[in-house]
Amino acid sequence: MLTRCVLGASHVLLLVLCLSAAEDFDWTRNDRGSFYYGTFPTGFSWGAGSSAYQTEGAWDKDGKGMSIWDVFSHKKGKIFLNDTGDSSCEGYYKVKDDISLMKELKLNHYRFSVSWPRIMPTGIKSDHVNEKGIKYYDDLINLLLENKITPIVTLYHWDLPQVLQEKYGGWQNISMVNYFNDFASLCFERFGNRVKYWITFNNPWSVAVEGYETGEHAPGLRLKGTGAYKAAHHIIKAHAKVWHTYDTQWRNKQKGLVGISLAADWGEPVDITNQKDIEAAERYVQFYLGWFATPIFHGDYPQVMKDYIGKKSAQQGLGSSRLPTFSSQEKSYIKGTCDFLGIGHFTTRYITQKNFPSNRGNSYFTDRDLAELVDPRWPDPGSEWLYSVPWGFRRLLNFIKTQYGNPMIYVTENGVSEKMLCTELCDDWRIQYLKDYINEMLKAIKDGVNVKGYTAWSLLDKFEWDEGYSERFGLYYVDFRNKNKPRYPKASVQYYKRIISSNGFPNQREVENWKRKATETCSSSNQLLAAG
Repeated sequence: MLTRCVLGASHVLLLVLCLSAAEDFDWTRNDRGSFYYGTFPTGFSWGAGSSAYQTEGAWDKDGKGMSIWDVFSHKKGKIFLNDTGDSSCEGYYKVKDDISLMKELKLNHYRFSVSWPRIMPTGIKSDHVNEKGIKYYDDLINLLLENKITPIVTLYHWDLPQVLQEKYGGWQNISMVNYFNDFASLCFERFGNRVKYWITFNNPWSVAVEGYETGEHAPGLRLKGTGAYKAAHHIIKAHAKVWHTYDTQWRNKQKGLVGISLAADWGEPVDITNQKDIEAAERYVQFYLGWFATPIFHGDYPQVMKDYIGKKSAQQGLGSSRLPTFSSQEKSYIKGTCDFLGIGHFTTRYITQKNFPSNRGNSYFTDRDLAELVDPRWPDPGSEWLYSVPWGFRRLLNFIKTQYGNPMIYVTENGVSEKMLCTELCDDWRIQYLKDYINEMLKAIKDGVNVKGYTAWSLLDKFEWDEGYSERFGLYYVDFRNKNKPRYPKASVQYYKRIISSNGFPNQREVENWKRKATETCSSSNQLLAAG
C-alpha cells in the first residue's frame, strides 16, 4: 500500500512540474520596447525562400506529372483573375540567373521545394521516376553549393500529385503516409549526400484547413468540421514516418537534419487582465501552431483542442470526437520527431472569447470559440490579412521556447506583400517590416530563444495561390507581362543585404543611413522600368 502512495505522490509532483513548465509563458508581460541595436550570434544563417509551384512554371515539361494545383488553378473562378502557375517566374529555366541574385544578396542559404510530381509523375514510385526532374534539382543543388549557398529543401509545399488525389482522396487517406515516405526516401537517396537540411511539410495548417475545410486551396474540398482534422492527422503521421526513415536509414551516412515548417500567427489577448481573453488567445495559438507542434514535441494534440472539439462533437450528438486520436504506440512514435522547428510567421491578431452555439454547424473555426480582431492603427501595406505587428513575433518565439523546451528554430518564412497595380521598386514599407521583425527576432535571441537562421519570404514575386499574381512578396520584382520574366531588385534588396553583411543592426547612425542608400538605388531603376 505504501509504495502506491509514494508513487501517487511522485506522479502528482511530475504533473505539477509538467504543468508549470508549459505555463511558463507570461501572457501579461508587455514586451513592446524600443529598437535594439546589436548583432546576431556568429554563424547565424541568412536566406530567402521560394516553392516549386509558385516559381518554377514548366508545369507540363520534361515529363512532369500533374499536381493538384495544376488542376485547381485551371478551374475557372478558383484563382483571382483565373491566373495559373503554368509559367510563373520560369524558375525552371532560370536557375543560373536566380542564383546570381542570391549571390548579389550574399545569402547563406536558399530554401526551395521539390515538386513531387516533377520527380514522380503519378506520386507512386513503382510507376515511374522521372530522371529529367531529378536532374533539374541536382543541377540546382550543385550550383547552390558551388556558390557557397546552403540548400534547405522542403519536400511538400502543397503540390500533391493529382493521381493520388483522384485515386485515394489525397490527405484524407492514410495511404498517403507510405506514398510520401517513398517520395522522401527517393529524395534522401538522390540528394541527401549534398542536402543537410530537410523540411517535411510547409505550413500543414493551410494544407488541412484551406485544402479540405474551406476549399480556398487545392484540392478545393469543403469537408466542414472533419476534413481539416483528418488531413492534419495523416500529415503528422507522414512527417513522423519520414523522420524515422531518415533517422534509421540515412542519418549516420548523411549527417543531416529533418524538421517541419509550421505557420504561426501570434494571438494576443484583447485584455491581458481578463483570464477569458488570455485563455482564448492561448487557444488560438494552440489550434494553429500547437495542433502540429504539440504532437511532434509531446506526442499528442493540445489538451485544449481535445476538450473543445470533444465537447462540441458531443453537443452535436456525435458518438466520438471529430478530432482523431493517436494510439499510445503512435504517440511515442511521433514524439520527438523534430531536429529543428521551421516557423513561418507574418502577422498577429487580438483575440477575445466568443461562444459559438453548436447548432451553428461544425467547423474548425467555430470549434475554437474565439473572435479575431485587428487594431486599425496597424499598418497593412499589402494583403488585407497581413498587418505589421513586429512585437508579436518576439512573443511567439518566447512562447515556443516555453512550450516545447527551447528547440532549435529556423525562421522559414517572414515577409510582407504589396498589392499594387503599378510597378513600385521603392518598397519602403517592406524595408520597415524587415527591419522591425528582424529586430524583434534579435530581441528573442537575447531572451534566450534558440533561433539559428532567418529566411526572407520571398526571393522573387511569384504565384500567390488563390490570389494569383495580385500580391507580390518578392525582394525582386518579376515582370510577368514579359515572356522572359525579367527580375528587378526592389529597394529592400539593398536593405536586407546590409542587414546580412552587418549580421544585424550595429549602431543607430549606420542603420539610419541604410534606408537612404537603399531608396536612392530604386528611384533610378523605377524610372527605367516605367519607361520600359
